[in-house]
Amino acid sequence: MDPGDAARLGPGLAARALPPRLLLLPLLPLLLGRGLRAAASASTGAAADDSSAMEELATEKEAEESHRQDSVSLLTFILLLTLTILTIWLFKHRRVRFLHETGLAMIYGLIVGVILRYGTPATSGHDKSLSCTQEDRAFSTLLVNVSGKFFEYTLKGEISPGKINSVEQNDMLRKVTFDPEVFFNILLPPIIFHAGYSLKKRHFFRNLGSILAYAFLGTAVSCFIIGNLMYGVVKLMKIVGQLSDKFYYTDCLFFGAIISATDPVTVLAIFNELHADVDLYALLFGESVLNDAVAIVLSSSIVAYQPAGLNTHAFDAAAFFKSVGIFLGIFSGSFTMGAVTGVVTALVTKFTKLHCFPLLETALFFLMSWSTFLLAEACGFTGVVAVLFCGITQAHYTYNNLSVESRSRTKQLFEVLHFLAENFIFSYMGLALFTFQKHVFSPVFIIGAFVAIFLGRAAHIYPLSFFLNLGRRHKIGWNFQHMMMFSGLRGAMAFALAIRDTASYARQMMFTTTLLIVFFTVWVIGGGTTPMLSWLNIRVGVDPDQDPPPNNDSFQVLQGDGPDSARGNRTKQESAWLFRLWYSFDHNYLKPILTHSGPPLTTTLPAWCGLLARCLTSPQVYDNQEPLREEDSDFILTEGDLTLTYGGDSTVTANGSPGSHTASTSLEGSRRTKSSSEEVLDRALGIGDQLVSSRGTRLVFPLEDNA
Repeated sequence: MDPGDAARLGPGLAARALPPRLLLLPLLPLLLGRGLRAAASASTGAAADDSSAMEELATEKEAEESHRQDSVSLLTFILLLTLTILTIWLFKHRRVRFLHETGLAMIYGLIVGVILRYGTPATSGHDKSLSCTQEDRAFSTLLVNVSGKFFEYTLKGEISPGKINSVEQNDMLRKVTFDPEVFFNILLPPIIFHAGYSLKKRHFFRNLGSILAYAFLGTAVSCFIIGNLMYGVVKLMKIVGQLSDKFYYTDCLFFGAIISATDPVTVLAIFNELHADVDLYALLFGESVLNDAVAIVLSSSIVAYQPAGLNTHAFDAAAFFKSVGIFLGIFSGSFTMGAVTGVVTALVTKFTKLHCFPLLETALFFLMSWSTFLLAEACGFTGVVAVLFCGITQAHYTYNNLSVESRSRTKQLFEVLHFLAENFIFSYMGLALFTFQKHVFSPVFIIGAFVAIFLGRAAHIYPLSFFLNLGRRHKIGWNFQHMMMFSGLRGAMAFALAIRDTASYARQMMFTTTLLIVFFTVWVIGGGTTPMLSWLNIRVGVDPDQDPPPNNDSFQVLQGDGPDSARGNRTKQESAWLFRLWYSFDHNYLKPILTHSGPPLTTTLPAWCGLLARCLTSPQVYDNQEPLREEDSDFILTEGDLTLTYGGDSTVTANGSPGSHTASTSLEGSRRTKSSSEEVLDRALGIGDQLVSSRGTRLVFPLEDNA
């Protein structure tokens, strides 16, 4: 195209007719700008991808490192337990009794704690602190937006202003510091359940009135005495300037509640090894089992104390009685839940064929028992109380329905779990003295706590023993009282209650003091148990089935003529009327309903309940020629109501005095219908042609209580 033609086409068409190179010249800056931006965008995208990949890689490495540290921390505790077990064997082999296994576990925990605290380098993962001055409270969970990515953070606790720059950044110390819920939901249930499941009910129920008095009244008295004394100590600390933060009266009462939970595990282990007096063992063991439950419910009631008005820590009568109602409600609800779970398990094992599959039977027993604790906690009750009474119920009813293999397995399973959990807790106590990062050491508070504990223990042992002896046939002697006073050790329960809440200054001081008290009582008092037994002239080497020496106010040993009469005619102490009624109801109705033992319900229920009785009575009851007899069953006698008449010329009564030959019931010849309890008496005593005379009161003999 020539220039003239281009001119005739006009400027617009002329431009379109230009060569392509000329046409691109005006667009070059625009295209270059877009290209540079595209290249920059591609470069930025690649950098972002690289950064994201690096973040993912760093996250994976951090997760792998965290997993490795978790494994190391758990391995540390396993090695501690292994070393403790080997040392226990050495001590038992050498007959060393000045230090118990729990004291060993604490010593090894202390050594490992020192190594972790001072022998491992600190990491530098502490980032700068962010200020949130607009908020007036702390949040349990926090979402932080960092460049469009949201990160979740959880609350670890409060740090005092003076310790912000000295926060330990050792990840291993954080890893070995367990969540307090681990102690309550995993470690405490097997310990408490084993206490109820292995309870020697014969000696426990023989002293039940005294045990309840020590556990309920004694714990309450000890709590208020310790709480008031410690409030005076706190006032003194405030005067001398050693109190740097708030410490209320309710905090002192809370400390009195948690420190009143005794755990004489060392003393009881030595008692069991030396076969010390069975009644003293029953009093100490029963008190420690029940007062753990009382202490945790009492502490919950104190926390729930909320007076009306501005001063939330002043005394308010309405709030006080509300706390008492909460105490009764929580305890009764927890007791009911534990007993109901045990009854349900007994019914399931009775009316199914699970005994044909011992593995499934044991697994169900284990899960039902453990779920009691979690169910009570989920419903707002106390799992410790629930699982304790669940263990007692399981031992009394469900145990009789289990197969031989499951009986052995459940006993051994919970015994092993109890041993491992208890030693784990004591190992962690030693470790926590150096790895816990919020200790508050106050010499005045610690010394005052020791004095208050001593006075609180004395204030409920000696006065209660005096009043109890007014109604006891076998008195609690002064040597028993001194030994009970001496055996007020603190242990796993006090530690678990103290570590559950360490957010405030007061709770941190309580935790540190509780830890030191546990150390002292386990090492010093536990180590002095054997010399104290000797100094107080307390019997050792006693047969667990042997009763206390007779006196003028008690039944004497029944004299018989058979080779087994010395064993079968042991002294049987009188029990309270309430428990005679309970055992009568239990033996005639509950045992046949919940187990395969006891008399058929067709003989104990009214005639109009015949259909129900036949449905609930197990066929094994009719097949059994002799009901199940267990080692720690006890006879409940009423004074002067039993006369044993032999084929000879004399009659031996319950108090051992001879009498004339009388025969009111004959076991041979014309046999008339007798109650199942009387038939049990005949079989238990094992005397061929003896005659039994029951005067005035029906005799009740509790059976089938497992060891």
